[in-house]
Amino acid sequence: MQVTGKIKLISATQTFGSNGFRKRELVVTTDEQYPQMILIEFIQDKCDLLDSYSVGKDVTVSINLRGREWVNPQGETKYFNSIQGWRIEAAQGSSAGAPPAFETTSAPIASENEPDDLPF
Repeated sequence: MQVTGKIKLISATQTFGSNGFRKRELVVTTDEQYPQMILIEFIQDKCDLLDSYSVGKDVTVSINLRGREWVNPQGETKYFNSIQGWRIEAAQGSSAGAPPAFETTSAPIASENEPDDLPF
């Protein structure tokens, strides 16, 4: 999946724990009728991908949705979601005909051997 928009914020890299887990956050504002501020996490070696970008740049970020289950000390199960970025690139020709803010690329592609059964 992808998110396209303008960079609103790039945080500094944070390091956690004794093993040096790294995380960096990016906020992208989508360009649609009701703009959304989407928080995207970059972890470990992906943190460095943000070094060459700055606030105000139009970008397309490739993302994965992640979900986790956690049981608290009282025995209650909680669920958490996160959006993790794994690639970022300058947006291609940001214009009025820009692609939607979220785009999936898993649509099936018709085979050339399939009959054309459309009525038009």
